[in-house]
Amino acid sequence: MTDTLVIVFVKNIKLGTVKTRLAKTIGDYGAFEVYTELVKITQKATAKLNTDKRIYFSNAIVDDQWNNEFKAIQQGADLGERMINAFKDGFSAGYKKIVLIGSDLPDINEEHILKGFNALDENQVVFGPAEDGGYYLVGMSKLQPTVFTNKPWSQPELLKVTLQELHNLNIKVGTLDVLNDIDTYEDLIASNFYKNNIKLQEKIQQLND
Repeated sequence: MTDTLVIVFVKNIKLGTVKTRLAKTIGDYGAFEVYTELVKITQKATAKLNTDKRIYFSNAIVDDQWNNEFKAIQQGADLGERMINAFKDGFSAGYKKIVLIGSDLPDINEEHILKGFNALDENQVVFGPAEDGGYYLVGMSKLQPTVFTNKPWSQPELLKVTLQELHNLNIKVGTLDVLNDIDTYEDLIASNFYKNNIKLQEKIQQLND
């Protein structure tokens, strides 16, 4: 066991349940294809990390993803509760630094995650800001429940509100590079992930012809 842990939150890739905002434009099958590709990118970003990993699925453990890693199901009524419970489990198990990421980031790589851990040498909390005002990564060297309590989830002011609260509590925070997650059709077509993936473009084209 290392003293660092990466937690990955994964939505079960099930037709009609992933990337629902995106599905409004490209349909459930298109959204399913996009999310499948994004999960592969997340797997690649975490594959060579020399840290322990815990994969938390939204509602059912998938055996053929993240082979040989610790897997569990997210527990809690909302995203904040699910994240705090995953962090609690990690700190209870003895980890000193924990970084949690989602699985819908086309540009995430190993470097972003390592920078998250490095930032925790000098900060109690670290965020990877997302362009939409939320965050794609959150890391801690000690549980800070305020990060997850009574927050405007999926709203553009999420990170701003969270940073203000931590500032008021004199908790030292680091931030990483801003990345864009893919929630809408505009996000998708603006991304290099989509522009450079001819196969995915063709699939979505066929599905919507």
